[in-house]
Amino acid sequence: QVRLVESGGGLVQAGGSLRLSCAASGRTFSSLSMGWFRQVPGKEREFVAVIRWGDSSTYYADSVKGRFTISRDNAKNTVYLQMNSLKSEDTAVYSCAAIRRNVRAVRAYEYDYWGQGTQVTVSS
Repeated sequence: QVRLVESGGGLVQAGGSLRLSCAASGRTFSSLSMGWFRQVPGKEREFVAVIRWGDSSTYYADSVKGRFTISRDNAKNTVYLQMNSLKSEDTAVYSCAAIRRNVRAVRAYEYDYWGQGTQVTVSS
């Protein structure tokens, strides 16, 4: 079993930055691929970014490419999402997720574990 706890959400003005963190426990973190998703009420969960274990290769949704950066610190069992140049349309609940395979997973159903989420609100 893996427990994921997100932090770092909040209210920020458009053009600003936030860094989300997701701390993992319960399984060897270095053998998990980690993803970030976001969701707004009434819409499906949307893929944001993923980082594989091993080579830490990354992949991003087109909507965040060039603005967001996903990274991981295996010594701290933590994955990060640095969000720059935030826009009002980035407002959502952001959740991290873990998958026990070394894959570039972009679909929510592929993930094995989920955090509770953290609210990000971008004011225009």
